[in-house]
Amino acid sequence: MQRILVEEYRGSVLECTHAGHICGVDDTGSIRYASGNPLHMTYLRSAAKPFQAIPVLQHGIEKRFGFTGKETAVIAGSHRGEPFHIEAVESMLHKIGIGEEKLVCASTYPLNVSARDEVVRKSSPKRRVFHNCSGKHSGILALCKGLGYEMESYCDPEHPAQRQILRTLASLSEVPEEQIPIGIDGCGFPVFALPLDGLARAYLKLACPNLIVDVQIRSAVEKLTALMSEHNEMIAGTDFICSVLLRDSNIVAKGGAKGVYCFGLKNERLAFALKVLDGSEEEWPLIVASILEQINYPNHATIDDLYRISQATIRNDANRIVGFSKAVFDLTE
Repeated sequence: MQRILVEEYRGSVLECTHAGHICGVDDTGSIRYASGNPLHMTYLRSAAKPFQAIPVLQHGIEKRFGFTGKETAVIAGSHRGEPFHIEAVESMLHKIGIGEEKLVCASTYPLNVSARDEVVRKSSPKRRVFHNCSGKHSGILALCKGLGYEMESYCDPEHPAQRQILRTLASLSEVPEEQIPIGIDGCGFPVFALPLDGLARAYLKLACPNLIVDVQIRSAVEKLTALMSEHNEMIAGTDFICSVLLRDSNIVAKGGAKGVYCFGLKNERLAFALKVLDGSEEEWPLIVASILEQINYPNHATIDDLYRISQATIRNDANRIVGFSKAVFDLTE
């Protein structure tokens, strides 16, 4: 059964609730913590990006094309379209030797408000590189070119690059390939569904790569997660939750559309996957901060940063405080 994760109050009146599910696993792969249904099935959406990036590093594609650390990190990112993001994606495409018209993702404006306003101010058109998934698409196109795969259908679920991604995810989540439903994501990529415990186990492997049996995948994960931490601004953007969490070198984290969020803790050898059922992302910082508090996470600076970027204080259009939000769930062991 679902649980209320966050309550929103306007004045003293409860105005909104956000229900969902949380699953935490330990390094045996067993469910250690839960709120709601830890087996709830959900699409990963962009929480899949680290796993989609692994084959690129597994085959040394980033070395072949001379990608910088920032360029390699953005393959696993949902960038907000800030200038440094666009510079990285454009550089990748130049090194691969292809134009942005090869990207299947649609032309759009940047997600970052300041970046979007600047594009609009200049009367510049929408572009595919502005799409928050353009780094991922560029990385997989590089994989295709590097391995001699056909590039036009790189988003087809039966394409060899996509089949390798699926095998990687199945191995790390310990969910058989044939039990992983596949849909189509907003950017045109295949999107996978997993039960929350399987998703948490996959993130546990990102945080604790010594649990990965395959040596090549383990090496790729070690390099990728180090780059995600070192270049955390490439995984999301300025003061967005993924970049905030990844500034803590003990955490590997990534979110996806429609309320799914995942993170692994290296020292504690724990990983969590959660789903906000109404698809909202605003509640992520409050929920993750509460999880960390409930497990007595020692880095209070990370928890403070989460509260800083959260919308725990509700303000009206005139910036007057009119309410508050709070996490209300309890993790059970």
